[in-house]
Amino acid sequence: MTEGTKVPICLFVPVKNEEANLDRCLQSVSWVDEIFVVDSQSNDRTTKIAQEHGATVVQFEYMGGWPKKKNWALDNLPFSHEWVLILDADECLPPEAEEEIRNIVSNPIEKHSGYWINRRYFFLEKPLKHAYFPNWNLRLFKHKFGRYEKVTELNTNSGDNEIHEHVVVKGTTGKLNSIMDHYAFPSIDSFIEKHNRYSNWEAVVESSAEDDETALQHDGVKGKRRLRKIFRKLPFRPTLRFLYVYFWQKGILDGWRGYIFARLHAQYEFLSQAKAKAILAGRKETRD
Repeated sequence: MTEGTKVPICLFVPVKNEEANLDRCLQSVSWVDEIFVVDSQSNDRTTKIAQEHGATVVQFEYMGGWPKKKNWALDNLPFSHEWVLILDADECLPPEAEEEIRNIVSNPIEKHSGYWINRRYFFLEKPLKHAYFPNWNLRLFKHKFGRYEKVTELNTNSGDNEIHEHVVVKGTTGKLNSIMDHYAFPSIDSFIEKHNRYSNWEAVVESSAEDDETALQHDGVKGKRRLRKIFRKLPFRPTLRFLYVYFWQKGILDGWRGYIFARLHAQYEFLSQAKAKAILAGRKETRD
């Protein structure tokens, strides 16, 4: 391939009202040959921005249950290439990812079916170098071989997009050297809004005891999920979550942002625990 040739992969980005993020995301992957933006009826400039970058915009109408947006896209989008890359609108790739991914997908004897990429969180406009790092996600894979895991059949009241589910592929997986930037929480308000929804998911999974790590193909991710199952049974969980992020993950080295990040995760832990107990109490009252 000559310099300037598009990389023969398909990208899709799940969105809803992402005008603040989408332009940065799509600029970082301008070298991708085919782009789909899967929208949930945005009422801002999201679709216009997507079209300006040459993306095909597809509307997704969630009817409840399963599949959610990402698995629906994997099942229904008319991908032109074997490999698919998934990014959220608040994520972007570094320039070096182009050549790394080009070499992978152009290799006729490529042995892996998917690749994990590490994420670096940005909080209050600056990167966290310790808290929540590393953070591995499987985002590049042969689309016929990969789907998001179904952690629970229950209604999580967490929206139309997969939250903590990971992609599981048929075959082996590798790791990319490139590090993805995740502009997840530009403000404290954004953290609270997202984690209020995320805690709904956590509460349902905790109260149903359906979380399973056996199919995951990254030892670090599997280890964290096993640890999470044990952690749910421990007392003083909000305090332990703060200590884990601030000291074990060395969030203390991220300065005052690391401290706030750890405190907010403690609050998230409290919400998840409280909502799970409320669900269990409601079930008990129904039986009685």
